[in-house]
Amino acid sequence: MAETITLGKALNHGLRRALENDSKVVIMGEDVGKLGGVFRITDGLQKDFGEDRVIDSPLAEAGIVGTAVGLAIRGYRPVCEIQFDGFVFPAYNQIVAQVAKMYYRSMGKVRIPIVIRIPYGGGIGAVEHHSESPEAYFAHTAGLKVVTCANPADAYVMIQQAIASDDPVVFFEPKRRYWEKGEVDLDIDLAGAYPLHASRVAREGTDATLIAYGPMVRVALDAATAAAEDGRNLEVIDLRTLSPLDLDPVYASIRKTGRAVVVHEAPGNVGLGAEIAARITEECFYSLEAPVLRVTGYDTPYPAARVEEEYLPDLDRVLDAVDRSFGW
Repeated sequence: MAETITLGKALNHGLRRALENDSKVVIMGEDVGKLGGVFRITDGLQKDFGEDRVIDSPLAEAGIVGTAVGLAIRGYRPVCEIQFDGFVFPAYNQIVAQVAKMYYRSMGKVRIPIVIRIPYGGGIGAVEHHSESPEAYFAHTAGLKVVTCANPADAYVMIQQAIASDDPVVFFEPKRRYWEKGEVDLDIDLAGAYPLHASRVAREGTDATLIAYGPMVRVALDAATAAAEDGRNLEVIDLRTLSPLDLDPVYASIRKTGRAVVVHEAPGNVGLGAEIAARITEECFYSLEAPVLRVTGYDTPYPAARVEEEYLPDLDRVLDAVDRSFGW
């Protein structure tokens, strides 16, 4: 049964299905129960599954994740909600020192099937600490899987796949896209769904490759549509998985187009774009017609809401990078 729903509602449906399918799945976080979460992603779940499975926690991110570690060791599959991206840092030690390392430390004897959901990115006019892009911190940490959805169909499937994974998954949700709608197959069989840790061609093209993830996939697609009016056929790759990176579709695309532009909201310095550009250069050097270019947020703290549109990569900045690529 296919429905046209928002990305936020798709996540809600995905969480509901995970709760229905496995009694060991529990959701925990600040205001996830009676309120249904700040963005209402968990709306109605506590009412239907009870306070023992959808748990309103204290205002303590380190406590939320630390408790989830204990639950995971005892066989549960906890799903932690971090209310906003900038609030994850009190739990950073738990995530990188415990969640990421427990399997390695126990020589494979202890699994930590935890999902840490983090709404991230800007574009909603929020105040300080509410519009961060901290994905590189976690992608850099061995032992963590890091993924991000860009549309409702992926959101519905990927959240269920993440919960079913025996590895800890940091699940980044593009908060500016929560209200965007798309068609979702609510009856999809996860066994036959697109893999969790796999990139995907979001739009085919021949002249240059745009590589994006999460909130920037929509920007890249819009840029490709605009470029088509000028006779340029751009291919768009939605990475979907940030650790491990699945770059085979990227390499295949660049061997076809010869040009690459990487787009993300996070600052450029030591960001995902730098790693992607390095790997493309290593693997596709003789196919490149121009250097790999990056369009990113600036290397500053996230600005006040009134000027955030000056900070975020937009269609014009992406198209300018494409023009520069063809100028080499």
